[in-house]
Amino acid sequence: MTVLLREAIGDRLRHARTNQRRTLRDISRAARVSLGYLSEVERGQKEASSELLASICEALDLPLGELLHKVAADVSAIDNVEVAPVDEKVEAGKRRAPERESAEAGLEGGRLVSELIGNDLADLRISPPPRMSPALRTTISAPKMVAA
Repeated sequence: MTVLLREAIGDRLRHARTNQRRTLRDISRAARVSLGYLSEVERGQKEASSELLASICEALDLPLGELLHKVAADVSAIDNVEVAPVDEKVEAGKRRAPERESAEAGLEGGRLVSELIGNDLADLRISPPPRMSPALRTTISAPKMVAA
């Protein structure tokens, strides 16, 4: 499992900003970078230059070296996560047992390695997808008319 450097940097920048309860607008003004571009950097869609990273880090009161150290630790930890193959042999018309389905809902095809859990990954979360009802409501009743 690989992660792009720009995504790891963006995650750490967003984490630092949200921990300080600051807005994108606040940081973009302080760093003198457009709000849209800063948003794209945080989402890992744009590769930030070293000058831009230094400016954003200064606006966040976060030393650039500390940011890079944490990003390196995150990338290293993610590279060491073992991924198990996904079982593709699901027969047509057969559903999984409910207990197995709920257990695999959040980690399809992978597992966490216990020795990687620590302070460097404290902000990474794995959350299961939202549960939706399998039933779909397809009937819409006509509005009731009230006699006057």
